[in-house]
Amino acid sequence: MSTFASDDVMGAKRAQLSGPGMSTYEKLEAILPSDYSSILSTRDTQRALFHAKANMERGLCRALNLEMVCVPLLVESTSGMNDMLDRDGSRTPVSFHIKNDSVNPVETMVVQAATKWKRKALLEFNMNPGEGLITDMRAVRKDYFLDHDHSAYVDQWDWELAITREQRNIEFLEDVVKKIYQAMKDTEKALGEKFPALKESDKNKLPDELFFIHAEELLEKYPNLPRKERETAILKEKGAVFIYGIGWTLEDGFPHENRAADYDDWSTQVKTKDGKVFHGLNGDILVWNDVTQRRHELSSMGIRVDGNALKLQMKMCGLENELEKEYHQGILNDTYPLSIGGGIGQSRFYMYLLKKAHIGEVSVTVWPNKLKQICEQHNIHVLS
Repeated sequence: MSTFASDDVMGAKRAQLSGPGMSTYEKLEAILPSDYSSILSTRDTQRALFHAKANMERGLCRALNLEMVCVPLLVESTSGMNDMLDRDGSRTPVSFHIKNDSVNPVETMVVQAATKWKRKALLEFNMNPGEGLITDMRAVRKDYFLDHDHSAYVDQWDWELAITREQRNIEFLEDVVKKIYQAMKDTEKALGEKFPALKESDKNKLPDELFFIHAEELLEKYPNLPRKERETAILKEKGAVFIYGIGWTLEDGFPHENRAADYDDWSTQVKTKDGKVFHGLNGDILVWNDVTQRRHELSSMGIRVDGNALKLQMKMCGLENELEKEYHQGILNDTYPLSIGGGIGQSRFYMYLLKKAHIGEVSVTVWPNKLKQICEQHNIHVLS
């Protein structure tokens, strides 16, 4: 386990509040496996990922009562519908001007995720508590550092489920997380049956149980480690974890990670089964990746803010001026349904199940020549 001097810990904790990925290609080269060989050919990889896609979509729809719906690639800049990902403005969307007839132009953004749009969509599709939607979402995130599991092109299952006010609690969140994890397990099993070589490999097997831990408890367990190292330590021990309560300031003066103020509820007070009082109704599913020997995030989700949580979180982040936008007014006026929702990274999921060393083996996008050269030296074929 890594150790840090006290000054280094504070610096690392601050640096890891937002902005995923590595920072240099020297670091990337150091972590890629030196003895890598893909289990499946490039052609069988395509067959396998579409088999996984079909199984996972069926499993999620069945487990959470979701329906597949269309999803936008573009949203109006003034609507507040785009996902800003962090609260510090470090990752901004691609924006452009649609001239149209010059009299009726549209200022437009490419989505970074459909997080906020989905809540509006629940209303548009007239979905009641217990009913939900799932999308085959595509997005562009231009401010990512392109490494082994981050690309500028994002594909994920963005899902949203309408709920009652009584379901805004930690027990309901855990129940939903367990259903999603079981859908992942079922997909892994189906994939292994169709592609025996994956099943025979001793790498990347989802544990039977998902371990739940609050971010405050994780900090208590590893007080002298920054966030990513805390996650690494618990994953080496448990294999698969759900860390909840991401966004509220912890005992050390830092949130586990910065989260946007206007969708996940990370401020509501919750009580655990053993009587501990924490904050947050959101979290992430992470697994240990045997191929890369690193932490591997599969999903981020949460019970969404109600009006009170939205006002509090926006005030805490100094974003109260945003509350006049269409999306925020829909929550404050109780126009949009209460909901729980999240995103499951498709290529991240395929990368794990297909035991790949690089996300570019399961996702076609642009990569810098430097990354391609490094991957080639490690027997990794990235698609472009």
